[in-house]
Amino acid sequence: MRSNRKAFLDWHIRPRMLRDITNRDLSVSLFGHTYPAPFLLAPLGIQGVIHPDAELGTARAASKMRIPFTLSTVSSRSIEQVAETMGSSPRWFQLFWPNDLDIMKSLVHRAENAGYSAIVLTVDTRAGFGWRPRSIRNNFYPFLQGEGMANFLSDPVFRVKLKQPPEQNMYAAISLFLQIIWNPGLTWEQIPILRNLTKLPVLIKGILHPEDARLAMGLGMDGIVVSNHGGRQLDGEIATLDALPKIIDAVEGRIPVLFDGGIREGVDVLKTIALGATAVLLGRPYIYGLAVAGERGVTQVIRNMMGDIDISLANAGEKSIAEINRSLLVPADVECEY
Repeated sequence: MRSNRKAFLDWHIRPRMLRDITNRDLSVSLFGHTYPAPFLLAPLGIQGVIHPDAELGTARAASKMRIPFTLSTVSSRSIEQVAETMGSSPRWFQLFWPNDLDIMKSLVHRAENAGYSAIVLTVDTRAGFGWRPRSIRNNFYPFLQGEGMANFLSDPVFRVKLKQPPEQNMYAAISLFLQIIWNPGLTWEQIPILRNLTKLPVLIKGILHPEDARLAMGLGMDGIVVSNHGGRQLDGEIATLDALPKIIDAVEGRIPVLFDGGIREGVDVLKTIALGATAVLLGRPYIYGLAVAGERGVTQVIRNMMGDIDISLANAGEKSIAEINRSLLVPADVECEY
């Protein structure tokens, strides 16, 4: 997690002056849709432990600002509840591929039927969550209390596999959930199952190695999210910003590359896009906003980030996100070389 933040300090912005920056454009286009800013809300699960409004508060804020919200598989509110809250506003669905294929297919079909416009397959948690000492110290195991199971408790395929409905035997539902949610046997050979299951764009999230990026493209993935799960899965692994340039080079512009990990302010977004990302996913900042003030807090974080990107773009001497490239940056250790 510290490395994700430190990596941004390794790049400095080299601004240009006396350019016309009167009319600035923050928009980005992804899979045929244009969004007002170059960031989406990342999938963060179990938001019910953060605020009573949970994902519905986040969804309302994202809808108000027209920023896409990526709903986690392990959310506190269901696919359909979030869709109803967001109406026609853009939303993506993040998939943890469970080891039960029927349930996986059901989740994807529900997202497609509920108007989600992309599937984001997370692949860096197949064996479970990483070793998290703070969670152990605090006895923080929300799944054991049935938190984060809304998409399973409402899933018809999941419910059929139970001898009793969750309303009568929640313990059995939790037990089944814990048996299926992790999938350490998931491999590249199974990816075509998902690709052939839906007409929606499918992105693969958790990629850090350029060879994995090539494999993803070869199997028909529509996009890649360079991510190390916010630094929460494998301590000591490469920072996402350090991994990004080689993945950009491997992809060669054939599919969009998105990014998460350490984004905190507008200049972070500019640096990431200058290194080749199409857009970024914002995680911790908006969930802190939810914790502090629910929907209003998330809205304020989104508004602040949009304003920060806009003024940072202007001060860098740029007028469009689409025109940013690596010439905007210099490595911090060779900053004096022009």
